[in-house]
Amino acid sequence: MAAVSHRRETSVRSLDLARVLLIESDVASRLTLQTLLRAGGYSVDVAASAAEGLSKLDDGIYELVLSDEDMESPEAGRGVLAYARGKEYKPATALVTAQRDGKGFTSWKDRQMVVGTNDASYILGKVADLIGMRASRRAERALRQ
Repeated sequence: MAAVSHRRETSVRSLDLARVLLIESDVASRLTLQTLLRAGGYSVDVAASAAEGLSKLDDGIYELVLSDEDMESPEAGRGVLAYARGKEYKPATALVTAQRDGKGFTSWKDRQMVVGTNDASYILGKVADLIGMRASRRAERALRQ
């Protein structure tokens, strides 16, 4: 009986995984981040281009959208994130970059969006923080209504 209960609990929990959309043009980075995020307990969809990412945003609902900063053009990654922020469900968004410290970004808001790719614990912590902040914003909006 305990085994049946445990299986039922496990299947219910698997339905509650936070969904992450990872848009990364570099194959090695995409596979590495996808594997890391899945190991961290997230449900991960991937896209290799801005166009594929936009299509997935139209077809699914995500708690977090991570986009490569430089894909087809320097603006492509930020464009995907702007599109994601316009969605009714308001996912958390972040740029993915090889820079962990945010050098090269001019505003405080931009630095908050950077998720570095060189430290596994940093990535998983930042992803959890972004999803947690999204949940807090949603709860605050619900209380105001």
